[in-house]
Amino acid sequence: MLERFRAAKRHEVDKLEQCARRGGLPAPFAGPRPAFGTALRGDGLAVIAEYKRASPSCGVIDTKLTPEEVATAYEAGGATAISVLTEEVHFRGELSYLGRMTAPGLPLLRKDFIMHPLQVTATAATPASALLLIVRLTPDAALLRDLREQAEAQGMDAVVEVFDTDDLDIARASGARIIQVNARDLDTLKVSMPACLGMGVLRDAAETWVAASGMSAPEHLAAAATAGYDAALVGTALMRGGDPGAALRALLGREAA
Repeated sequence: MLERFRAAKRHEVDKLEQCARRGGLPAPFAGPRPAFGTALRGDGLAVIAEYKRASPSCGVIDTKLTPEEVATAYEAGGATAISVLTEEVHFRGELSYLGRMTAPGLPLLRKDFIMHPLQVTATAATPASALLLIVRLTPDAALLRDLREQAEAQGMDAVVEVFDTDDLDIARASGARIIQVNARDLDTLKVSMPACLGMGVLRDAAETWVAASGMSAPEHLAAAATAGYDAALVGTALMRGGDPGAALRALLGREAA
């Protein structure tokens, strides 16, 4: 799957390179960016609620709910931040969704397959507070460091995603401070929550850790908190029922969905 994801982004990178040659790259976003990493380090486990229309593992999830509707629902439901899938081919996302989800004022994470500096430049032109970098996609600590530092220079945080201890070594060598452990192997799309939660013992006190994939019940969030995570990213479980706000409240144990 990773090769398919890389291939899906080549057109985007080619288009950005053409724009760069013509001097037509967008200017950086001039408005405020709520601090993403700071928001995750509050009391208790933070929840990053995701706007996710489709995925390779689930197919179409929900393409009727608008970005604006979901952002409002997540803010009312108790989300700490919002993850916005912007990949078009496999997840039916759009970069423009970031600009449509700012009204509630929550920090926004651009979740996509970012592997080129011009993709960071394009993200900086949106209101995103953070972007995702995936070690398996760019397994080069020097490149990860360059992309992270470029993002931070534009006022954004970089969330560096790992799957195992080898990935974690690369992430730390790149200077990553926000580590996301994905329970889903992006090559096979299989999910292992025990493997993800077991990584929690490796968390350094100076790092912020996010558990991602496979969480759909309050007990999953409790397990992530017990394992040492600062936050959990939840998407499919919130989007597939047609009422993401109610699903989030139920996940947080606030009321039945």
